[in-house]
Amino acid sequence: MLEELLGALVGVGAAGLVYVAAAARVVKQYERGVVLRLGRLVGEVRPPGFTLIVPIVDRMHKVNMQIVTMPVPAQEGITRDNVTVRVDAVVYFKVVDAASALIKVEDYKYAVSQMAQTSLRSIIGKSDLDDLLSNREKLNQGLELMIDSPAVGWGVQVDRVEIKDVSLPDTMKRSMARQAEADRERRARIINADAELQASKKLAEAAHQMADAPSALQLRLLQTVMAVAAEKNSTLVLPIPVELLRFLERGEDHERHVKRAPEPDADHVLEGAAGEEAHPAVEPRAEREVERTIEDIIEDATGQ
Repeated sequence: MLEELLGALVGVGAAGLVYVAAAARVVKQYERGVVLRLGRLVGEVRPPGFTLIVPIVDRMHKVNMQIVTMPVPAQEGITRDNVTVRVDAVVYFKVVDAASALIKVEDYKYAVSQMAQTSLRSIIGKSDLDDLLSNREKLNQGLELMIDSPAVGWGVQVDRVEIKDVSLPDTMKRSMARQAEADRERRARIINADAELQASKKLAEAAHQMADAPSALQLRLLQTVMAVAAEKNSTLVLPIPVELLRFLERGEDHERHVKRAPEPDADHVLEGAAGEEAHPAVEPRAEREVERTIEDIIEDATGQ
């Protein structure tokens, strides 16, 4: 009798162990358990840790709650300004409602992937090429809103959407390179012209200052000579001021005028003696004749 009782207890214990082994489930920290009893959702979502289900009757599905990084395949499309481009992106999303992600959509990852591709094509058709290249933040926000709107009903939340790369045709790349080069050259010319304008203004001020003080030009010439001589050159080129050339030109014109002047007669000499001094440019022979004429006049006056 006792042996039969012990045997029954051992059998019950073994059956209990088998039941517990069949019913025991362990849910990880980043997972949630959804239990379906005879195909119907039962109770709340099972939290992480150890949990039990009814063997054979219940079936538990574990849903990953981590953030999923899904690359979106490159999509080729035509922008609003008729440029063919290939754009690829990446989507970051996670499941916030495990029961909805399991029941309301067959495969939430595949659904999010298809929605991302469709939204990316739509964004390409609505945007210009410049927006795709320089205004990506706004496009990312629009793409995130387009994907997140239907995903909310699936128990999925889109955290972030980023456009990774925009591939352009080779002809378009060459055109953009020429445009950038032309723009750089235009900016360089504008900067150079502005520098020339400022330099011309400063040079004009310096010229007015030197005109007020002519000695400043000579000092500037000496500074230039010193700067050139400091280079230890065998040949020294000395610039001649324009004022010096003008001075020499005036002296040459004066000499020519003197050579072309006629010989003065006695009457003009007397008038010059009564008034101012005689002309300094009279030749020696003419001076002697004038002196004899003056002596004759003095003798005549004395005799009278």
